[in-house]
Amino acid sequence: MAFTLKVTGAAHYAVVNPDTIAAQVQGRALFGLTALRYGATPLKGGRTERSNLHDYRRMRMNGVPAIESHIKSAEVLGGFGEAASACVTPAMTQAIFAVAGTRIRPLPIDTNRLQS
Repeated sequence: MAFTLKVTGAAHYAVVNPDTIAAQVQGRALFGLTALRYGATPLKGGRTERSNLHDYRRMRMNGVPAIESHIKSAEVLGGFGEAASACVTPAMTQAIFAVAGTRIRPLPIDTNRLQS
């Protein structure tokens, strides 16, 4: 089954530069997608096999979906943080359920399991 993935993020914050928040929404969504797809921590002998970030697989540009950001201005300035990262996993697993009828529980998602 072929499909097109598109990620849309929205934020309601008072900011000096809305483009900064848009970029942060996009970057955090990409971070969340990477963790969802490649975030396993393999263990061997009671230790992680990854020693640092150079061992961590990241999404490549050809695998990144279209990501849109919609920023609505608020009146009181406040921090934004990393809110977009936490939203990706439940949204993606719910979208997979809506399309395929299969609940995804173990993470990261094994795409081989989705194809069966």
